[in-house]
Amino acid sequence: MQLPEGVEVTGPWHDRYDQILTPPALAFLAELHRAFDPRRRELLAARAERVAALADGGLLGFLPETREVRDGDWRVAPPAPGLVDRRVEITGPTDPKMTINALNSGAKVWLADLEDANTPLWENVIGGQLNLRDAIDGTLTHTGPDGRRYALHDGELATIVVRPRGWHLSEKHLLVDGERSSASLVDFGLYLFHCARRQLDRGSGPYFYLPKMESHLEARLWNDVFLLAQERLDLPRGTIRATVLIETYPAAFEMDEILYELREHSAGLNAGRWDFMFSVIKTFRTRGRDFLLPDRNAVTMTAPFMRAYTELLVRTCHRRGAHAVGGMAAFIPSRRDPQVNETALAKVREDKTREAGDGFDGSWVAHPDLVPICREVFDAVLGDRPNQRDRTREDVQVSAAQLLDVAGTPGRQTEAGLRNAISVGVQYLASWLRGTGAVAIFHLMEDAATAEISRSQVWQWLHNGITLDDTGEKVDRDLIDRLADEELAKLPGDPADWAAARDLFMEVAVADDFADFLTLPAYERMP
Repeated sequence: MQLPEGVEVTGPWHDRYDQILTPPALAFLAELHRAFDPRRRELLAARAERVAALADGGLLGFLPETREVRDGDWRVAPPAPGLVDRRVEITGPTDPKMTINALNSGAKVWLADLEDANTPLWENVIGGQLNLRDAIDGTLTHTGPDGRRYALHDGELATIVVRPRGWHLSEKHLLVDGERSSASLVDFGLYLFHCARRQLDRGSGPYFYLPKMESHLEARLWNDVFLLAQERLDLPRGTIRATVLIETYPAAFEMDEILYELREHSAGLNAGRWDFMFSVIKTFRTRGRDFLLPDRNAVTMTAPFMRAYTELLVRTCHRRGAHAVGGMAAFIPSRRDPQVNETALAKVREDKTREAGDGFDGSWVAHPDLVPICREVFDAVLGDRPNQRDRTREDVQVSAAQLLDVAGTPGRQTEAGLRNAISVGVQYLASWLRGTGAVAIFHLMEDAATAEISRSQVWQWLHNGITLDDTGEKVDRDLIDRLADEELAKLPGDPADWAAARDLFMEVAVADDFADFLTLPAYERMP
């Protein structure tokens, strides 16, 4: 195959890869890279500058230079087909089994995750694109190791919304002019090139979830990508629709502006609660107790700063005619422990009831067995209505001080919390390095976002000299090493089996320099 000039594919070519990595598709990716990668790099540099300013004592706040946008009278585009009713959304990676189960689950939307629930093995990157295309064509099937066969049913399937990787990630297996390409543009571009027309022919469209953005300027970059991509592929302007995950602390102060930048392509905002918690720690990790969170599992959506964030999201979205989608229920039902299920399902119901009552138009679950609970809760509030965008929540007034009130979060820093962070972090990274990005640990679906909370919390407690509330021990490297030894001894297999994951966890959890994302050094360890 003759590749376009300047394009090099360094990953292996497996069966059917030539159906995705076609010369026209690669030429399209190369054009996107050349047009937008310089701006991407500039925006990543701007992130680093903000981190330095915050470390020097700065604070986040609403931008004075965009006040006219926040005060203006404007609305986003009306919902696109398949995105009008979003009362239940299921998330998961794009392997064949999950693709089929998610589409068959009864959820209204499937977040087809090429990011946090997926590891960027080359086989996952291109295999996921093949699975998405086959699913849209209705030809995807899967046979499990036990001989069970999975196929798409004939009824209503969930609307596919693809989450590409974030702006901070690159794709080392696809080079343009000798440079790694943007992973965001690879995931977006391949799906759009091969599936946009397929989706339009089915009465749907090419829809995306955009992760990890930290500013409206990053949303503006995406919007410019959409404009050029639609022009090159002869798609009507506004065909692409994007829901933005508000999952970074800086983005919580720019919700209006992000919607405004994407307004003709906007499908709303999502409260990405787990990454948001990680971003809170990451953003103010050196600022002591004012931004110190308690044990991860003690931080609930009723914490003052989390309530401020989610209520502001609903108000902002509905004021602009956009959907507001709630956060993830990460519980994984147990087939063996009814007591665990009873307790956890009650918490899921309580969480979804709060979201529906607050005005969210729908919410996320991580497992098909949770779809009925989420649907039941939102059905009770919505009835026959597809959403509650007309509920503008004018009663909500959120200040910057409320968003920054991390210190008001109840809870303690405990040895059990530290042990959990270490164990979850190491177990997740072991799975990630093996090629699986979503794994059940202690009855919760862990992905890169929750692993980020674990390792960043260890880093914060260590580097701020925290003393555990229950044992009185100071969190230092000796304590972390001892607890890691004890926790890994509880895991199955030889401790040597966990050595690579432990080494990586320590690199991102205790080193003096804080890695922006644990997936960056982890990716370099992958083939």
